[in-house]
Amino acid sequence: MKLILFDFDGTLTTKDSLNEFLKFFSGSKKYYINLFIFSPIFLLYKFKIINNQKAKEILCYLFFKNINKNHFEEVAKEYSLKNIDKILDNNIYNKMLNYKKEGYRVIIVSASIECWLKPWCTKHNIELLSTKLEFKENKFTGKFKTKNCYGIEKVNRIKQYITLEEYDEIIAYGDSEGDNEMFNISSRYFKIDR
Repeated sequence: MKLILFDFDGTLTTKDSLNEFLKFFSGSKKYYINLFIFSPIFLLYKFKIINNQKAKEILCYLFFKNINKNHFEEVAKEYSLKNIDKILDNNIYNKMLNYKKEGYRVIIVSASIECWLKPWCTKHNIELLSTKLEFKENKFTGKFKTKNCYGIEKVNRIKQYITLEEYDEIIAYGDSEGDNEMFNISSRYFKIDR
C-alpha cells in the first residue's frame, strides 16, 4: 500500500493560500495596512528572533481578532470553494488525482489553516493535517489550537494520525525547507521549484 503526502502552499498551489485568504477576508486597504503593521514582526522572524509559529499567530491575530467563529468559517468556506481552484498548479493537482484514482492513500500536510483548507479537501475527499486556530466563546484567541504544522511538526502530526510501517512506499511532495523532515520519512520525494 502506498501513502502519498502533499504539502499544499507552493506545491499544490502556485500562490500562498494564507496570503490570498488575507486579501479575500479583509479587502485591499486593510490587507496592506495590516501588512505594514506586521512588518517589524516579519523582520524579527527573518532574523530568527521569534519562531515561525509566534510570527504567524501575531499575523492571524492582526487580521482575525474579535472575529465571530461562525462568520469566520462561512467566509473561509466561501474562499475555499470559490478561490482555491484558481491558484492550483494543475500539473501537481492532476498527479494527486491520479494517485487517488489508483487507490493510494493521499494526505495533505500543511502549515496553512484548517478553516479554509478543509472545505476544499472535503470536496475532493482528501485527508488533511494542518494548523488549527483556537476559539473560545466563539472568538479567535490569537493562538493556535495545534502547533504550526511546519517542519518536524508535520512528521509529528503524521505519526500521531497513522502508522507509517503499514505502508510499502511513502512518496512526498513539497516545495520548501518546511517539508524537509517530511521528505526524510519518505521512500521518494519530489521538491517543487517555483
